[in-house]
Amino acid sequence: MTTETVTPTGPRIGTEKLIRLTPAAGRKIAQLMQRDGITDGALRIKVVGGGCAGLEYKMDFDRQPPTAKDIVVETAGVRVVVDVKSALYITGSEIDFQDKLIGGGFKIHNPNATATCSCGESFSV
Repeated sequence: MTTETVTPTGPRIGTEKLIRLTPAAGRKIAQLMQRDGITDGALRIKVVGGGCAGLEYKMDFDRQPPTAKDIVVETAGVRVVVDVKSALYITGSEIDFQDKLIGGGFKIHNPNATATCSCGESFSV
């Protein structure tokens, strides 16, 4: 039960066992990428130190090709890139999008998180 395949010269190819987007999240990300004119990019997800609970997620569009230290997952019609260090914290996670005025936006459901802050923006493992 591996979440990735190693390629000899490029990034690792992962599966949705690492990270999965719901169809709603995939549609919203594709819409935002199109709006920003990103035709050959990816969504980069990173876990960094910070926030109330110790770790927080960073998501941004990446126009650079993935490196050998990255894992690329095709999910919900979107390429998602995760560095190998961040992969340790997010394996099995799902990203959803809810289009609501209050409480809407992207939500990350991480089975590895043992605690989150009250605003839901950071977590600990």
